[in-house]
Amino acid sequence: MATPDPARTWAGRAVLVTGGAGFLGSNVARGLADAGADVVAVDSFLAEGGANRCNLDGSAVRLVEADIGDRDRMMPLLADRSVVFNLAGRTGHLDSMSDPLGDLAANAGSQLAFLEACRSANPALRVVFTSTRQIYGRPQTLPVDETHPIEPPDINAIHKLAAEHYHVLYHRVHGLKSVVLRLTNCFGPRMRVKDARQTFVGIWVRKALEGGTVEVWGGEQRRDLLFTTDLVAALLTAADCDAAMGRIFNLGGNGAVTLADLAEALVKTAGRGRIERRAFPAERKTIDIGDFVLDDMAFRSTTGWAPQIGLDDALAETIAYYRERLPRYL
Repeated sequence: MATPDPARTWAGRAVLVTGGAGFLGSNVARGLADAGADVVAVDSFLAEGGANRCNLDGSAVRLVEADIGDRDRMMPLLADRSVVFNLAGRTGHLDSMSDPLGDLAANAGSQLAFLEACRSANPALRVVFTSTRQIYGRPQTLPVDETHPIEPPDINAIHKLAAEHYHVLYHRVHGLKSVVLRLTNCFGPRMRVKDARQTFVGIWVRKALEGGTVEVWGGEQRRDLLFTTDLVAALLTAADCDAAMGRIFNLGGNGAVTLADLAEALVKTAGRGRIERRAFPAERKTIDIGDFVLDDMAFRSTTGWAPQIGLDDALAETIAYYRERLPRYL
C-alpha cells in the first residue's frame, strides 16, 4: 500500500493544527500548507513548551494565539475545518511531577474541553491526536506493542492516557472520527533546543553546535527515533485512513540505536562538541524507562506508512537547520 502524495490529497482542504507553533505542530502545519491546504495553527505559547513564532516564518499558515480549552475561541475556528491535528499539550515529565495540577489542566482538562468544542461546532471532523510511548512505563518485553501493560511512570503519562481515551470515547459515543498515535522519541528541525524540557536530542544539538559537552546519562539504553518528515507523513496518512479511526496505534522509528552511539553520530555530524558519559541524576532516574523500542506494525499494516529517512540523513538535516538558526531558538 503506497503512502498518498500530500499535494494530491490535501490541496484546498481546511485544517486546524493545535500546538501549531511548537516542534511537531509547526512541521505538520508547514507540510500541509506546502501541500496546498488552508491551515490554521492554534498555540497558547506556554513558557515551558516548544512554541516559537519563527517555526512558521515564511509559511502560509494562519497563526492564532489561544488555549484549546477556551471553548468560545475554539468554536468559530472549528466550524469550517475538516480535519484537526491535535498536538497541543505539555510534554515535560519532570514538570508534571512538580506541577501535577497544571499538567492536569493542560493535558486532560483542556483536551476534554476541546473535544466538546469539536462535537458542538463540527461533529463531522476527523481528529488525529498525538500521545506518547511514556504511558507504557518501563517495558516488560521488547519491542513494545499495543497489548503491552500500561504503567505510567509519571503524572504527564497518566494525563496523556486520559486524553487518549477521551478521543476514543468521543469516536465511539459521539461519532467524532478520531485516531490516537503513541509517539516514540521525535526529533528534527524546529524542536526546542535551549534545554532538555522537550527532548534530550534538542539540548544535545545545542551543545554540539556550541562546541560544548554532550552529557550522556548511562548510554547503553536503546531508543527508536522518529524524524519529523516521517512523522508528518504518518499523521497525514492516519487522517485519511478510515480503518484507523477509533483506534490507538504505536508510531515508532526507523530502527533502534543506543544513546551513546546516537551522541557519537550527532557530534560527528556537527563537527564540534565532546561527549561525557555520566550516571543518571537522581531526579531523572526515578522516571527513566531504560531500553525502549516500539512495535508499530499495526499502524504500518493498517495504513501502508513506513519511515523513509535514515538516521545519518536525519541528523545531517537537523544540524544544518540549527547551524543557520541557533540564536533564534535560545
